[in-house]
Amino acid sequence: MTAILITLYVICGAYMLLNFKRDIHAFQLNSYRISRYWRWLRHGNLMPAWRLTDVALIFLLLTPFMWVGLIAVPITLIVKSIMILTAKYKKPLAFTKRVIRLYCCTGIIATALYAALTILIVRGTIPLHLNAYFNETDSLAPVVILLLMTTFSWAFVMLGAIVISPCEAAINRHYYNDAARMLRSMPDMKIIGITGSYGKTSTKHYLQRILSEKFEVLMTPGSFNTPMGVIRTVREMLKPYHEIFICEMGAKQTGDIKEICDLVHPQMGIITAVGPMHLETFKSIENVQRTKFELADALPADGLVVINNDFPYSASREVENVEAIRYGISNTENVSYTVDNIVCTPEGTDFTVIGPNDLHLDLHTRLIGESNLSNLTAAVIIALKLGVSHEQIRKSVEHIDQVEHRLSMKKTPAGVTIIDDAYNSNPVGSRMAVEALGKFKDGRRIIITPGMIELGNRQYELNKEFGKHIARNVDIAIIVGEYNRKAISDGIKESNVLNEDSIYYVSTFMESQQLLNSELRMTKGDTVLYENDLPDTFK
Repeated sequence: MTAILITLYVICGAYMLLNFKRDIHAFQLNSYRISRYWRWLRHGNLMPAWRLTDVALIFLLLTPFMWVGLIAVPITLIVKSIMILTAKYKKPLAFTKRVIRLYCCTGIIATALYAALTILIVRGTIPLHLNAYFNETDSLAPVVILLLMTTFSWAFVMLGAIVISPCEAAINRHYYNDAARMLRSMPDMKIIGITGSYGKTSTKHYLQRILSEKFEVLMTPGSFNTPMGVIRTVREMLKPYHEIFICEMGAKQTGDIKEICDLVHPQMGIITAVGPMHLETFKSIENVQRTKFELADALPADGLVVINNDFPYSASREVENVEAIRYGISNTENVSYTVDNIVCTPEGTDFTVIGPNDLHLDLHTRLIGESNLSNLTAAVIIALKLGVSHEQIRKSVEHIDQVEHRLSMKKTPAGVTIIDDAYNSNPVGSRMAVEALGKFKDGRRIIITPGMIELGNRQYELNKEFGKHIARNVDIAIIVGEYNRKAISDGIKESNVLNEDSIYYVSTFMESQQLLNSELRMTKGDTVLYENDLPDTFK
């Protein structure tokens, strides 16, 4: 019996450590923010079926069928451990030094509590009679404790994060000061901040490509748009020869943009949009507006901010502390720059940027969609202000590569057009993407989407509206997952445009691909739009 119990202790301990890995991964995906992680937990992740299985195993050990439990527990935990080890994620856990510190702290806290409880039970300080049907019931106590602690593994991760928070703050402050010192050492470098509810990453890439025709340019890579992401960029990538630093600035709550501006001190800025994104944390669109315009408020008196007037909450916000240039495509009132003569084909888009002093700049790009033209216009304005010639702009715009997962387009050998807009969908961007899909007339137009997230109390409303746009522009809709299924399908059905036989529901992205390959059988001329790809913390 002793060998069985020792084997159980080892399996339960290993399983608990693997659960810490799962929970730390979710904590990382929630930006290491306890409040955001707790909000995610409350959305059906405090006690899901995964954890209820462990609770069932505990009760099985406390019944007359305990011997069944002694067999079921190791088998179940081994299977679940294999599932954890072999699980595939869109964004795997990055074993950074911070994660290692958190993992160690969480393990120490759990080990200390486990040891204390076990000693107290063995000494009889805490009387525990687990099973009247087993003579060595107290020997099962460590197993039950391990399973119980594993059920609440998320709590240990949160406690570990709280315990090491002073250490993390000190480390971050050191990195912050070092990055600030490096930036101060390059006073002649022009720093351009880019923020917005959507479009900032694409705009950053377009601006970097255009300015590189004349300057040595550094931009924050990927989605390095948090304070620590900007700090890493400066400390690891900034070189003495860089003339321009393009800094993408993301935000999930008021003050986030100001925090980055206080570090980098931009002289120029672009505000690409103000819309209903991250409403769960911002609470209101007014808070979104206030946060995005923290960039304009931080600019020096001789600076420049470029603002997209296509959004009511950016068009209505006055800017008096710095020169403001406004542009727009759908709303051309009170703007200095706009776009005309738009001709869209599967090969790309021809368009004309119209601006002050009779500017008519004819351009061609491989990109499609109004959102991409809007982002290009913002980049062109900054380039013109920095003295990039028309010819340099034409050349760079023509050769701009599509940003991965942001309305990028390619053709398969079979002649099927794939539009990839899988990154972080939003109400405006999703509408523009669907409208871009609607312009393709040669074959069937197919959308694959799980909808949009983090829209607060407007989650249902905005996804239902998204469903209406889908109905007006596509021939086949494939809805992935359950999170927004009802809202999107209600919008589609309410429109009375798309036949119900043309709506498909699947549980996973993999199932959607199987559906395409089997039942739908893609043919030449068909176009598929991938709109959004929910992170691993959503189903």
